[in-house]
Amino acid sequence: MTTRLRPARLAGSDVLRLGAAGLRARPLRMVLSAAGIAIGIAAMLAVVGLSASSRAGLDRALAALGTNLLTAAPGQTLTGEEASLPPESLAMAGRIPSVRSVSATGRLSARVYRTSFVPTAEHGSISVLAARPDLLRALEIGMAQGRWLTTTKPGSPAVVLGSGAADRLGVHAPGGRVWLGGQWFAVVGLLASSPLAPELDSAALVDWSTATTRLGFDGHPTTVYTRSDEAAVEQVRRVLGATVNPAAPHEVKVSRPSDALAAARATDAALNGLLLGLGAVALLVGGVGVANTMVISVLERRGEIGLRRALGATGAHIGQQFLTESLLLSTAGGLAGAALGALVTVAWAWWRSWPVAMPLWAPAGGLAATILVGVIAGLYPAARAARLAPTEALSG
Repeated sequence: MTTRLRPARLAGSDVLRLGAAGLRARPLRMVLSAAGIAIGIAAMLAVVGLSASSRAGLDRALAALGTNLLTAAPGQTLTGEEASLPPESLAMAGRIPSVRSVSATGRLSARVYRTSFVPTAEHGSISVLAARPDLLRALEIGMAQGRWLTTTKPGSPAVVLGSGAADRLGVHAPGGRVWLGGQWFAVVGLLASSPLAPELDSAALVDWSTATTRLGFDGHPTTVYTRSDEAAVEQVRRVLGATVNPAAPHEVKVSRPSDALAAARATDAALNGLLLGLGAVALLVGGVGVANTMVISVLERRGEIGLRRALGATGAHIGQQFLTESLLLSTAGGLAGAALGALVTVAWAWWRSWPVAMPLWAPAGGLAATILVGVIAGLYPAARAARLAPTEALSG
């Protein structure tokens, strides 16, 4: 009875040790080859990270232009009279699924003066508006000085002045009083300039409840402000009029989306195309570098391959060794490149005062790409090494 001998099988740990030993035997070449793919991966991640960071900075700047802000205001009735929005229009607008925040102002007939001795006919184009408590949050504006109306007791005679209104009234700091609606109101704050709602710059704002109890406000808003998801701005605009005034949607004037929204989307598309193109080029350069290194390694190590084959190593063993070397080389380069790309992104974003933004898929995809590149780049050299006969390798 004859016993058939089977070639020994290498354990995974043995294959890793062989691959690492092959790289350690030529440290300079390993470093230079890994540096090649590291630069490629770093370039790809830096492009992704810098594009994402610059886009985040651009989005922040465009957000200040109101890309997702829509307003609803009363138009005219069929008979040409001025229409009005129902008091519940604010709550109804908040029920639209894509709307994130809603607020409103209501125009009052009251006038505001610096003193009680100014003739009634001289009103200086300063409008008096009832303001919802969440107006500043919805419009993303702040206070130049003082505090907002939410810090005062409901119904108390307090007013916040827009920047233009404060200049016309000669009020340069909170703490004084103005004559509003035939009574004295304490100036508790001055608004910062609002490019999204310029009508507030020339207005005196009183709390919604104060306007109702002291100034005869009927509760009908004259401007409803909505912030929605940018992807759904057009859909929200189509239903906003019918939502805030279901009985007469044709009597509602809805603003159109800002042109900045179209600019933001066009910029996103351009940057995405840029990063994909540069990333593909970077990976191709890295893959060519690894493949070149492994092919040269096979040619230079023919004697080692022949000796191992003569000692019993099979072609599969030789192929596994060189494929493992390629994988280790590309993985080392990928890890170094990911770290370098992240560092470049953070440093450049900090220097330009951009928010740091690195998509999670970028480093994960970069490492996965390096492994794939290592496999592809190592297949031909590994197959070539595996096909070498012991006598041919030793004689070479």
